[in-house]
Amino acid sequence: MSDPQNTESAAQAGENKTEKITTDNTGTSSGNTKKHNKSKHKGQNAPAGEVKAVENGGEQASTSEGGVNFSIQDIRKAMEVFSLQQRSAKTPEEALQKQYQFWSTQPVPKIDEKITTNGPIEADKGPSEIRAEPYSLPAGFQWDTLNLEDPLVLEELYKLLNENYVEDEDSMFRFDYPQKFLQWALQAPGWCKEWHCGVRVSKSNILVAFISAIPATLSIYGSAQKMVEINFLCVHKKLRSKRVAPVLIREITRRVNMKGIFQAVYTAGVVLPKPVGTCRYWHRSLNPKKLIEVKFSHLSRNMTMKRTLKLYALPDTTKVPGFRALQEKDIPKAHKLICEFFLRFDLAPIFTEEEFKHWFLPRDGIVYTFIVENGGDVTDMVSYYTLPSTVMNHELHKSIKAAYSFYNVSFKTKWVDLMQDALITAKNEGFDVFNALDLMENKEFLGPLKFGIGDGNLQYYLYNWRCPSIPPNKIGLVLQ
Repeated sequence: MSDPQNTESAAQAGENKTEKITTDNTGTSSGNTKKHNKSKHKGQNAPAGEVKAVENGGEQASTSEGGVNFSIQDIRKAMEVFSLQQRSAKTPEEALQKQYQFWSTQPVPKIDEKITTNGPIEADKGPSEIRAEPYSLPAGFQWDTLNLEDPLVLEELYKLLNENYVEDEDSMFRFDYPQKFLQWALQAPGWCKEWHCGVRVSKSNILVAFISAIPATLSIYGSAQKMVEINFLCVHKKLRSKRVAPVLIREITRRVNMKGIFQAVYTAGVVLPKPVGTCRYWHRSLNPKKLIEVKFSHLSRNMTMKRTLKLYALPDTTKVPGFRALQEKDIPKAHKLICEFFLRFDLAPIFTEEEFKHWFLPRDGIVYTFIVENGGDVTDMVSYYTLPSTVMNHELHKSIKAAYSFYNVSFKTKWVDLMQDALITAKNEGFDVFNALDLMENKEFLGPLKFGIGDGNLQYYLYNWRCPSIPPNKIGLVLQ
């Protein structure tokens, strides 16, 4: 979810997933500012105050109105404050300068709040306390609960997300969630049709906004809590001045409350009140030549293509004994393994065996899971899901196939050996890049396996829950 006060960014909840990377001669990659942010060239228009400063030969110029002198520095400071209020905060420092009109009305901690307790902010509501009618939309729009079993409706949702959800500022890449991926992500065990919440234009019936929730149980500092995961908040580009996003959030909250659930978890690439934790994406090139050709990454000054290909080369076959794809017969043992692993973290899901099967049983083109079997025991596990991006206006390449690290478990096999085999399988499946957050114990393998750090963060948020901040290595939760 993104800040509904900045409705232009409301559809960019996952914006940190699309960072460009730059290869240098150390074998690492540096995030080249998320593709949603574009560096301005010197020849572009500058603010009027700065143009005036140049015309007058420097910073000493001032203007006078009604006998009051305004220095260029004063004008610049005022413009910086105004600019900050108009854009989403990327850092805690920027967030402290913003006024969050919407979030100040919601049960979330204040951005500067010091927290020592662990529990709900507001008590659960009784049926009579929950609004019975949907929230009002701007004139000309109406609510629609989407039936994802209908292929035509699923196609509409795919089109909305494909064209409006996440796109880089240069219009070079655009997320392309496959329809079968959307069904996997939105129809987890216990899913509710009412939580697939759409907005349509009344006259044309065109789908122009969406928000979703799926049920989940989380362990927060050892406290088990039923809640929902909020995802896919998307508003059509032409509607982002209508302030639809806050209404979407209120409406999905109402619908979830109607089912007796009053907490939620969500992530965003921007800073809102108040992150429970902050993680960073890392990237590992699998097909560096293609990534460079589409300008997803580029060669540094001291690197050649030949050296880059050699740097990121991987073996053709896996090497860990007993490493194989997860099968249905493995589910009870693998489920027990991951439940034990989650005990290491302060924020982690609590999966039933049915949920584990849904999320991890391999589905071609969606999710890939591998285990290490030793003497009939499952000792380790790796998993990743696929999220392609469309390459805009390129003669040769039409898409980038990205793998996203899901949940990885190491009890017996060394992290580097386990994850190198995961990289090998991803490369053999045709993936171009492998992305991972620095949460759980992922830092054990990111550097040694030539992942490069990105420059954008992913913030984790809890709705109607207050708890102390959690460092990345104690976060055990991944949202698609």
